[in-house]
Amino acid sequence: MPGKLKAKIVAGRHLPIMDRASDLTDAFVEVKFGNTTFKTDVYPKSLNPQWNSEWFKFEVDDEDLQDEPLQITVLDHDTYSANDAIGKVYIDIDPLLCSEAATVISGWLPIYDTIHGIRGEINVLVKVDLFNDLNRFRQSSCGVKFFCTTSIPRCYRAVMVHGFVEELVVNEDPEYQWIDRIRTPRASNEARQRLIFLMSGELQRKIGLKVLEMGGNAVVGYLQCFDLEGESGLVVRAIGTACTLEKISSTLPATATHPSNSSPSKDMKEPGFGEEAPGVPLSSGPPTPLRAQTFSSFSPSKSYSRQSSSSDTELSLTPKTVGHLCHFCMVPPSPFCVFQEYPFFPLTAFPPGFLLHVGGVVSARSVKLLDRIHNPDEPETRDAWWEEIRQEIKSHAKALGCQAVVGYSESTSICEEVCILSASGTAAILSSRFMQDGPLDTEHRFEEVVSPGCGFCHIPYDELNIPFPAQLTYCYCCRRYKVPDVLFTTIDLPTEANVTGKGCLIQARLCRTKKKAQGEGNATVISNLLPFLEYELHTQLMNKLKLRGMNALFGLRIQISIGETMLLGLASATGVYLTALPSPGGIQIAGKTPSDITYEQHISNMQKKINDTIAKNKELYEINPPEVVEEIIGSPIPEPRQRSRLFRSQSESSDEVSELDLSHGKKDAFVLEIDDTDAVEDIHALLTDFPTPAGFYSCNTEIMPGIQNWTSAIQMFTSVRVFRLNASLTSQGLNKIFSDLCENLLKSLYFKLRSMVPCCLCHLNFTVAIPEDELIQVAVTAVAMSFDKEQLLENGKQSGEKTLIKENDEQLQFNLELNAETPSPNPLSSPKASSMEKASPLPEGRSRSLRSNRSYSGSSVAVVKMTPLSFIPGAKIIKYLGIINMFFIRETTSLREEGGVSGFLHTFIAEVFAMVRAHVAALGGNAVVSYSMKECVFMENPNKNQAQCLINVSGDAVIFVRESELESTSVQTQSATTHTSNGAEGT
Repeated sequence: MPGKLKAKIVAGRHLPIMDRASDLTDAFVEVKFGNTTFKTDVYPKSLNPQWNSEWFKFEVDDEDLQDEPLQITVLDHDTYSANDAIGKVYIDIDPLLCSEAATVISGWLPIYDTIHGIRGEINVLVKVDLFNDLNRFRQSSCGVKFFCTTSIPRCYRAVMVHGFVEELVVNEDPEYQWIDRIRTPRASNEARQRLIFLMSGELQRKIGLKVLEMGGNAVVGYLQCFDLEGESGLVVRAIGTACTLEKISSTLPATATHPSNSSPSKDMKEPGFGEEAPGVPLSSGPPTPLRAQTFSSFSPSKSYSRQSSSSDTELSLTPKTVGHLCHFCMVPPSPFCVFQEYPFFPLTAFPPGFLLHVGGVVSARSVKLLDRIHNPDEPETRDAWWEEIRQEIKSHAKALGCQAVVGYSESTSICEEVCILSASGTAAILSSRFMQDGPLDTEHRFEEVVSPGCGFCHIPYDELNIPFPAQLTYCYCCRRYKVPDVLFTTIDLPTEANVTGKGCLIQARLCRTKKKAQGEGNATVISNLLPFLEYELHTQLMNKLKLRGMNALFGLRIQISIGETMLLGLASATGVYLTALPSPGGIQIAGKTPSDITYEQHISNMQKKINDTIAKNKELYEINPPEVVEEIIGSPIPEPRQRSRLFRSQSESSDEVSELDLSHGKKDAFVLEIDDTDAVEDIHALLTDFPTPAGFYSCNTEIMPGIQNWTSAIQMFTSVRVFRLNASLTSQGLNKIFSDLCENLLKSLYFKLRSMVPCCLCHLNFTVAIPEDELIQVAVTAVAMSFDKEQLLENGKQSGEKTLIKENDEQLQFNLELNAETPSPNPLSSPKASSMEKASPLPEGRSRSLRSNRSYSGSSVAVVKMTPLSFIPGAKIIKYLGIINMFFIRETTSLREEGGVSGFLHTFIAEVFAMVRAHVAALGGNAVVSYSMKECVFMENPNKNQAQCLINVSGDAVIFVRESELESTSVQTQSATTHTSNGAEGT
């Protein structure tokens, strides 16, 4: 047998009372893996049993080790009736299958029940003895590492990037296989939860097999999604970037990580792109081949060689020529992206120089009617749907003169039998150091060396043949190439980008009503509405970007959610002022205006308010573009023969200077046309946007542009609000309510984080949904990071708070619930509105004060940090222990007794966080990075006092060490060395 799984049940604690006569429990445990089940002895009459069982051994294939979770069920023994279930624990074995990850799972894990929640804890010990499988036709992918982070993980260097991997598995949903009157909630929920764990493991194994065939050993940017298609079935999808990673030697200096007083954005070079290691040359030096043993343990079962007549889907995994290889991609001279079917990269952060040019956002959407999944082993229908979407994205990128799509993501929105498939990314050209001669033969256009701070802004498409109208000007940094007047992207801000001032969060929100319909009629209505919805979202983004005096968006994420009677659209991005792009100028109101003097005066006042707002925002975000000095004006302009034809327009004459716009002065105004009453209301809504309070900044990217000095004080939070609408509301009323819901959510966060000022809310991830008719749900996950430590130290009170937060890790988890005496900032609070806000909660010792101490009864979960960022400021990640991908279902038939929607959601998210922390601690980790809540599906039936919620969370379990600890260790080592040398001299 290729693998042996061993499990030992040690003890339990805080079990619920199951025997009312004695107020105790007769507990025993069932340990199940595959079709084999072991049982412990019954420990009578105790809420804290001590089983100390023998080792339960399962001899299984490594394929099963990847697909199956270890299932531990705690039961109460009854002599004359069926044993009562207390709860279950699912343990993912995959982290133990990689030699570089965890070696044992040991610790206290919460016992979870889908009806009652957490019901005590159980202490387990799990080990795996994996034998080498030399079978070239094996079905497992043990050893392939998975990372949720969308950049190359810290403490690894990328030797080769192979490209895009995707897979999906389908099955029937157990929830819809039960007749309502005989459905047992616990049974169907547990069957559903177990099936999703199985499908998730199978999906990960299949993705890993594709990576092995490509010659890689890791998946970076792993994004897994669940599509709950109701009676049609259940689909689990995943995408990622296949890479070959190499562990950075521990002898590298600690300065490769984030210094506590330096910008994390400057440290993006740390994941192994700028340091030289044995066998891995720097990109600037002559490349040398890697040692053969680097890939020996991950050799593909089938090797391919590039032939002139080979198909486009084959990959050259055995490069013949080494002279052109680079330390990052190690690709042969053939363009590795070109010969892949889909040159997509879910990564959003790249090493300097990898991203050569950015074309802009490309997206595609499709409306489909769901049909029942008849054969789970043949998911061709869903595959074909996504094939169409990806082909469209690829054609859009080609039209922009690009051969790759970065920051790529896929999502769905489902209502009844209608499903919207969405995909988006950023069309880009990758550096010629990593690939040769793109499919559109674009590389020769950029042979000249450009400034690294502005190079990615230069247009990659042909100015004479662009498929859309664009205003192009010469780059304000290098003055050699054309740049657009505005740039939208789905990636993080490149580390080398020249930015003026600070960035800010920009959101466009839209709610539109639609008629109720069924089947194909409903799909047609949605298809007709989608283009207008996207256009209005884009218009809002443009208006808000210009109003803030900025010219670029990064991290753009557009979500479309469908309900029975409405469509929701939410677009989030981080606005910045790129120095290379032209100033956006002002906003001018124009259009149909009646001759009414009062109306004209109103428009005039509105115009004045717009101008004042722009000036105020430029001051707030410190946007002061550098003036073009005489030296630049007097610099020689490249001759036509020196420049590519791409940058020559038909109107070019011998007077090249007349084409150059060399001033940062007044530009042509951005015009807002007024053609009806709605337009006036839209402009009014634009001006009444809630301003960010002083001392606060917010962005949806990992790093806030323009902020340098981060401290180690970070606080992650998750907030969910559910609001019930009035059925008689119009589209305009719905739009205002939806916008106010998002605004008030942000306001409440600013209010509760006021003690951290100055601080920045980074990685703000909004998720909107319409779980039921007339119900809107908004969830947000982010991390609050403080900066400018020197300024904080001047204030004694704030300094004391920072010290308290730094010294007590548990202070990073705090309750966002408002105190009873605090007035709620939410004007939507009404009997019909239910809201829940939670920030990294724990089930024990919850407190309403940020500064109060807590006790956790010795629980180990208190020391585990959670953050949506891929790094921890002021710390170094020294080991990745594996991916955390957990799915939970919670149902209640006593919603009002549990505190309504707010109490129910509050408790459930608290339990999810506690379980994630416990599993990470059991792996030996002390943090979860790249954390995200992928799904939060809430369903409510207030008439029956029932509610159900499904939550899927993921992240990377890691071990990190504080910079201060590393420095003290280094000092101690140096002093010990000095002492030894002095002693030697004395001798």
